[in-house]
Formats: sequence, C-alpha cells, structure tokens
Amino acid sequence: MVRGINKSDIFRDDQDRQKFLERLELNLIASKCSIYAWTLMNNHVHLLLKSGGKGLSDVMRKQLTWYAMYFNRKYKRTGHLFENRYKSIICEEDRYLLALIRYIHLNPIRARIVDTLEELDKYPWSGHGVILGNFKREWMDTCYVLLQYGKTLKRAKSAYRNFINEGLSQGRIPELTGGGLIRSQGGWSEVISLRRKVSALDFDDRVLGGSEFVKRLLEETEEKKNQLKIAKPGKSISNIIAEESTKSGISQWLLCSGSRRKNIAHVRAVVAKRCTEELGATFADIARCLGVSTSAIRRSALV
Repeated sequence: MVRGINKSDIFRDDQDRQKFLERLELNLIASKCSIYAWTLMNNHVHLLLKSGGKGLSDVMRKQLTWYAMYFNRKYKRTGHLFENRYKSIICEEDRYLLALIRYIHLNPIRARIVDTLEELDKYPWSGHGVILGNFKREWMDTCYVLLQYGKTLKRAKSAYRNFINEGLSQGRIPELTGGGLIRSQGGWSEVISLRRKVSALDFDDRVLGGSEFVKRLLEETEEKKNQLKIAKPGKSISNIIAEESTKSGISQWLLCSGSRRKNIAHVRAVVAKRCTEELGATFADIARCLGVSTSAIRRSALV
C-alpha cells in the first residue's frame, strides 16, 4: 500500500489513474510480477502482488518514481508525492490470498466511492470488475484468481462474486489492515537483525502467516543474505565506481565531476543501476559518491 503525503490525493482525474495503470503494466511485465488484486483510491493504492525474479522493490521503485515525476510535471508542483516508502507485508498464500483479494476489492465500498456491489462491478479502477470480465486488463492474472473458485469460468465468476458479497458486512479487519501488523518499512535487514536479538523468534509483524511460515521465511532470507555476503565480500559504491571506470576508460575523477557528457552520463547510469541492484544502496548515497543530485541518479537508475 502506498499513500499520498499528508494523506493528499495522488489521483485528481481519470487520466491520472489511467497513466498509473499503463505504467504499472509495463513494470509488471518487465519484472515478471503477477498481480491478483488492486484498487486505486483517491489518496492511496492497494496492490496484491506475487514478486518476480527482480523482487518487489524493483517494480515499486520504478512505478512510484515515474508516477511522482508525471504528477509533478502535470500539476506544476515540487516535492514528495508519496508518504515515506510504500508499506508492505508478505502473505502466506494458502491462508490469506482470498481474504486479501476480497478486502482490497471492497475498499471502494468501505470508502463510499461506490454504494453497492452492482456499482463496484462497474467500477473501472479496481481489479474486481476485471475478474468478472467487465473490463480488460491483460496484465492482471484473473485466471489464477478464478481457479480458486471453480473449474469452469461461469461457476468461478459466480462463486467469486458471492464470496465478495459475503464480505460486505465485515467492515475493517485489523488483521489485514494494521492492528498488530506493522508493515515493513525497513526491509528484511531489520527483520534479520531482530531475529538475531531474539533467539526463539517464530513470528514477525511484517508477515501475514502462521508461525512455521514465518520461521521458514526468515531462515531462507538469512541464508540468502549470507550467500550474498560470501559472493561479494566488502563490495561498496566506491568499488563499483572503480570497476566501471576501468571498463570504460573514464577516470573516476571525471565520473564524479558532475559532467553531463553523454559517455560519462552513460557510465554513471551503469554505476547507479549496479549499486541499487547489487548493494541495495539509496539514490542519495550513490549521488554523494558520484557528485551529482539525487534526482539525477534516480533518473539514471530507472532508464
């Protein structure tokens, strides 16, 4: 979930919503993510994704950076559009997939953007109508969702809609929206750090799932982090700058001089991409090392 800063609107008209979805389609295809549910509200967005090979952070960073630039250009504004980093929880599919799909798709009714299920069926800015076949969004994995409800298309759609209808009286569900869940804002490094401090940790409030699921997830994540450290010991932004300087024949001094020459800008873009993908470095840290603005690095990394 991502929200506008100070809860301000991030969509002012339908063109904004359409632009957001067009860019989302491109990013989902590029990152090989699957999307099972989504809703665009006035000041926030809900997405239920299954991350692809590049992970969730890649698609979200590209999506939100591009949209913020589009929005600021269109409305001649400056500054941040979104409130901090997007918030996320990881979901145990078997237990929570259907409940989350229903909860996300009922958001427009809870917010009184539409009043009835019949109106929600025709609401274009949610995945609900797409699952029912009322809208075409080929980038949404409706087949996977409908297979959870039945073996034939007609029965599956009917069972899905009945399931949504049954949720109309539920209201807000703390377990799915917050309550005891503090969605991840610090990334998995903080999860691992917490796990090291608490020897018998078999839960985590960034995860929506049972104890065994959380335990297995944390173990797998820590193992991957250890493998990364073995594969790239002591790697830093400076190391990557030095490597790309050697490859390109452009001195480190020139790379960090702020020059806008095309060949130098190209190598800086390579450095920015490598630093974000290999080190998880922030745009601000990369910018400081390369002697350019954070916005310049953001543009380079997203090309």
